[in-house]
Amino acid sequence: MPRLPSTRKPRASSQSRIVGILAAARELLAEQGVAGLSIYSVAERAEIPPSSVYHFFASVPALLEALTADIHSAFRACLQEPIAHASLRDWRDLSRVVEQRMLAIYAGDAAARQLILAQHGLTEVNQADRLHDIELGQALQTLFDRHFPLPQLPDDVDVFALAMELGDRVYARSVYVHGSITPRMAEEGIRVFDAYLGLYLPAHLPKRHLPNTPS
Repeated sequence: MPRLPSTRKPRASSQSRIVGILAAARELLAEQGVAGLSIYSVAERAEIPPSSVYHFFASVPALLEALTADIHSAFRACLQEPIAHASLRDWRDLSRVVEQRMLAIYAGDAAARQLILAQHGLTEVNQADRLHDIELGQALQTLFDRHFPLPQLPDDVDVFALAMELGDRVYARSVYVHGSITPRMAEEGIRVFDAYLGLYLPAHLPKRHLPNTPS
């Protein structure tokens, strides 16, 4: 089974170099897409020797896997931002808050649109994205349960991860047809997300009196 990249942190100097490499890759993805990316073009943009890029990333797919992990860290961070519990009338209000935060990340990050939503055909990147989606789905389920007591969910289906993937399919179509996630297709993606969750969550799920304290 594929594994997520190691979470062990490199030394500060190495981390600084990695940040520069990923920033250069982001810029190139925004300008040229995945097809225009190479170790040499990233090295040129980062103003370092290609050997320095190879030192950290053995191939373009390895570089893109790391960038995918970086993008998903932004998605996880948006789930950790405060939620106004008193403003939530039902669970769909929470799903809208979450989806709008994720849409804001897509809107502001061309690399996220290229790697998560575009049709690039890179198996390694797609596998990394799905593995990160599982983690993100678990974090999302925890967030929902903090505000709404969830019913028993199936053990053999990652309901929240699958809901996100289905919403992303709509956003991907919008990027393919329009070059961006249009307001209309953003609404459709949220509707798809809610429709799938609605197969497992009651329409009138009672809200907790106070949100659960994160463990």
